[in-house]
Amino acid sequence: MKLLFVGDVMLGRLVNERLRDASPEYPWGDTLPIFAAADARICNLECVIADRGIPAQKTFTFRSDSKNIAVLKAAGIDAVSLANNHSLDYGPDALQEMIGILDEAGIAHAGAGENDAAAGAAGKISVLGTEITLLSFTDCRDPDWEALPGRPGVRYVPVGEPDPRAEALLEHVRTVRGSAELVIISAHWGSNWGREPEDGHQNFAHALIEAGADIVFGHSAHIFRGVELYKGKPIIYSAGDFIDDYAVDEMERNDESFVFTVEFEGARFVRMRMHPTIIEGFQARLPDPDGARRIARRMKELCRKLGTRAEWSETENALDIRL
Repeated sequence: MKLLFVGDVMLGRLVNERLRDASPEYPWGDTLPIFAAADARICNLECVIADRGIPAQKTFTFRSDSKNIAVLKAAGIDAVSLANNHSLDYGPDALQEMIGILDEAGIAHAGAGENDAAAGAAGKISVLGTEITLLSFTDCRDPDWEALPGRPGVRYVPVGEPDPRAEALLEHVRTVRGSAELVIISAHWGSNWGREPEDGHQNFAHALIEAGADIVFGHSAHIFRGVELYKGKPIIYSAGDFIDDYAVDEMERNDESFVFTVEFEGARFVRMRMHPTIIEGFQARLPDPDGARRIARRMKELCRKLGTRAEWSETENALDIRL
């Protein structure tokens, strides 16, 4: 079974403008054949897909027209994480509109909702007869957006400090482990930039694995970080940005990322294949061979620092991590 992951998918602002004329396939560039080869596809949706709402009082607000649910459908996206610092960019009305749009499209979601119970609820998909559970949380600097009884919001879990919400998430993982065949944790965590996992992230990722998670899928930093194998389970500390309209930091290279295809035999991880990508013209692209190798070298070194061996495949233009 092949599960595909990409990081932040932001369809607002200039991407939204381009989509008024471009096809729903446009933002995915030439990566769609990789998506088609997977059995399920998951991303962090770094915007609100809605027509309603009032922009929040913050520097960056991302909203994409409701018709752009077709963009997610064009890539065959099966599930999205909504636990991030942009799901409420246009308020609770837009959030609820987006949830309805996702439900109508048959796209599972986790991490945000009309109250704390809805935001904490698992997203569920069935892939080749395997029942998969997605739990999503964020620790990103917007505790006022935390879902509470009677208040819409996101599942907010502070990481790196003792907190009952962190223990509640670990207990939730233990609970769903009893019924799910595969458990995925989506973590929109930490600050922007920096290639190393932040203080507390590694310990909490390990705790999530020990509680029963099969993969930890991190994002938020706007750049990719290394992959660790812990007890035979993969941890993507940051998947980076996949689609957006952001200015590029020439040192951090927030335009570079990967398509992460994670292969399982049953619930046992066997391989992760990482295809390098670059954002050009508001779409994800596969770089030329020299560019792909350059991006891969950086990832290979980051993985090495985490004790993970990643090998470059010339025939596939991809990095492979094997158990």
